Formats: sequence, structure tokens, C-alpha cells
Amino acid sequence: MAGTVRREEVTPETWAIVAGRPGSAPGATLNTAIVAASTYVLGGERVYSRTEATEGWDSFEEMLGGLERGDAVAFASGMAACAAVLGQLRTGAHLVLGEDCYQGVAGIAASGVRAHGWRVERLAASDPRWVERAGAADLLWLESPSNPLLEVADLAAICAAPRGPRTRVVVDNTFATPLLQRPLELGADIVVHSATKLIGGHSDLLLGAAVTADAGELERLRAARSLNGATPGMLECFLALRGARTLALRLRQAQASAEQLAARLGGHAAVARVRYPGFGTIVSFELADAATADRACRATRIIRHATSLGGVETCMERRSAQPGQEHIPPGLIRLSTGCEDLEDLWRDLDAALSAADRAGPRVSSRSGGESARLRR
Repeated sequence: MAGTVRREEVTPETWAIVAGRPGSAPGATLNTAIVAASTYVLGGERVYSRTEATEGWDSFEEMLGGLERGDAVAFASGMAACAAVLGQLRTGAHLVLGEDCYQGVAGIAASGVRAHGWRVERLAASDPRWVERAGAADLLWLESPSNPLLEVADLAAICAAPRGPRTRVVVDNTFATPLLQRPLELGADIVVHSATKLIGGHSDLLLGAAVTADAGELERLRAARSLNGATPGMLECFLALRGARTLALRLRQAQASAEQLAARLGGHAAVARVRYPGFGTIVSFELADAATADRACRATRIIRHATSLGGVETCMERRSAQPGQEHIPPGLIRLSTGCEDLEDLWRDLDAALSAADRAGPRVSSRSGGESARLRR
């Protein structure tokens, strides 16, 4: 569908714009149209929209698969993609998760312990035992950077480590996007995305994806999508593809703001600690306590007090208020930078932090108030 343009001929930024187009014939539409159809006249390649990819799926999957250097399978949500991967684990499987793991994935793992006798091990992102577990565990599930502590794993070393006969390495690449890292090129077996976030980029859809370079894995993922009914909507694929066209621009602006805000937060009197890995659009910072963090979140005018991330609007929330986040410091705020003017964001954030701090006890210890910049 991308005409004569091949993925290896262009940069990822260009591929996100040219991929998934209907064609270059005179009179052709520039965008893949939304085809509102659940079934097709028999005799062609498409039969039913749960079992054969629709035109919208094809376009989105071509774009994302090319970005990650593999083949993509679109799902109804990021959690649906995660469930399709984890659902392949055998009874009694050994699963290794990060300590700072997305609570939805941790919930699937806990269910697997009860229903299938999985053995679940949790490791910090920097723990050297990840390399050792690659030789024995059934599945290594990595988030790098992690959510919301923004810990960075040595993906290159882990993905290159000798594997056991059944071991697979899965990387959640939602935070970094394929414009900042491509785990399949490092040797990962599967990459998962919540396309709801940075790829879609406008907080108006739910969509997920799993990407692999292995033909057998690709067929298993497609089968899981069909059997479990985890199929994406036509409108959602259209919106995600449209959002991905501006991913490079949005990422550039949001990352520049994140870097500046992390540096400024590191010197703010109300902030005890800043977590920023040196790349990406997410900054996590700690205030004195949960009450102070709640006041700060409620006091902003431009920054939205909302969950999720990756949209054009900047959002922030106290993460330990979410179920399953008990390991997170109570005063930690996760800030997802958007595309607003940097100075507008800083004035809004500075005012909210100062007001919240004045209304409660001051931070008595800086606890390493400088930005904790984790290296890749």
C-alpha cells in the first residue's frame, strides 16, 4: 500500500507518514477510508471482519510493523495485546516481570498464578539477574522505561543473552515508541504497544498492538486475536494511523519540554526527587506526601488532572492513588508532557506546586532533589 516506497529506503519519521496509504493511482484517496462492514461477499480474500484484517487494520499494521522492523497485529487495546501474548504461557510457566510493572499486566500474572500455577518473579529493571533468567525462564516481560518510576533496563544485554529453548523476551515499548528504541533489532521476540498513548496521540481512542519478526509468533498472535474477539474498531485504526503521522513532531516537542521541566523541577523547593531517564515524554517527581501531591494536581489550570499519557495535552496524576500501585511513593506525580508552550506549562506547574506546598508541611529533605537521570 505504500506504493514504491520501501521501509529500508526512508527514515522512521518518513515511514510513519508514507506507510499505509491506499496507492498512487490517479484519483486514489490519500488516506485509507473507513470501511463500515462486518462481512464481505464470498469469493474474495476477506470474509468476516473478526477473522480477516480489514482495510483499516492493514494500513495501521503496515505502518507500525515497519517502524518496529517486524509485522504488527492490531488489538482492541493495549491490554488485549498483552493478554494475547501472556495467554500463550503453559501451565507452571516461569514468568519474570519488572518490580515497577504496569498493574494490568501484574493482574494477568496474578490470575495465571491462581489458574495455571505460573511462577512469577519480580526484578528491578537494573537487576543483573535478567540476563541469567534469559537462560531458564519461559518469558521475560520488560518495560523500559518503566511505569511510573521510569527505570531503564539494559535491553541490549538482556535481549542478546543466551536463551533457554522456550524463553521469549517481550518488551513494552509504549513509553519510548519505535522512534526512540526498537527492541526487535536488539533481539526481542515481541514488542507490545498501547497505541492509545503516544502513537494515537490525541486521547480519543483505545488500541493496542503486538509486533514480531517471527512468522510462527505472528500467526499465534493473529489466532489469539480472532479466537478471543480482541479485534480493533475501524474508527480506532483510522484515528491511530492519523495520529501516527505526526508522531515525530509531537514526540520532538513533548520530549524537549520534558527535559526542561525535569531540570526545573529538580530545583523547586516543593520537590523532593525527580525521575527522568534522559529521553521520552514522561517525568515523575515526588512531593512531601499524598495530600500535597493531590493539592498540586487539583491546582493546575493548563495541565490536566487526568490519567493516561501520550496526548497533545499535558496531564498529571498521583499514581499511588491507582489500585495496584502500592510500591510507588505516596507523593509521586507522573507528568505526561504534551505540545503546549514550555513557559506556559512551567508557570502553571510552578504556581500549583508552590500553592500546594504552602498549604501543607514543607519538604524537610531533598532526597536527591536533582533529576535522577537514568541512562539507557
